[in-house]
Amino acid sequence: MASFEQGDIVKVPFPYTDRSMRQFRPALVVSTPTMEIRHGLIWVVMITSAENRGWPDDLPISRLADAGLPAPSVIRPAKIAMIEAAQALRLGRISADLRRQVMGRIGKALGE
Repeated sequence: MASFEQGDIVKVPFPYTDRSMRQFRPALVVSTPTMEIRHGLIWVVMITSAENRGWPDDLPISRLADAGLPAPSVIRPAKIAMIEAAQALRLGRISADLRRQVMGRIGKALGE
C-alpha cells in the first residue's frame, strides 16, 4: 500500500455529486498519514483545469512539472472527498507554501 502525505497530488476516481458516475481526476491529499494508517482512507480536494470558471477559493498550481500535471490547473478546496487510499496513484507534489494556503482555506471554511 502506498503512503500518502498532505501535499501529494494523486489520480483518483473522483465522485460527482450530480451524477452516479466517477471519473479519474487529479486531486490533492489534505489528510495526514494517520487517516490512511487507521482507516485506509485519504481526504482529497479537487484539482481542475484552469480554463474552467473559477471559484472564490481556487488556488493556481504554478509548478506543473513538480505536480505531475500536463496543463494549467487550480486546486479547489471547496470540493473535498474521501477516497480509499488503494485507489490512488501518486502523480507529484505541490510546494509547502501552496499546501499551507490550501490548508488555511480549508480551516477557514471549517470555522478555524
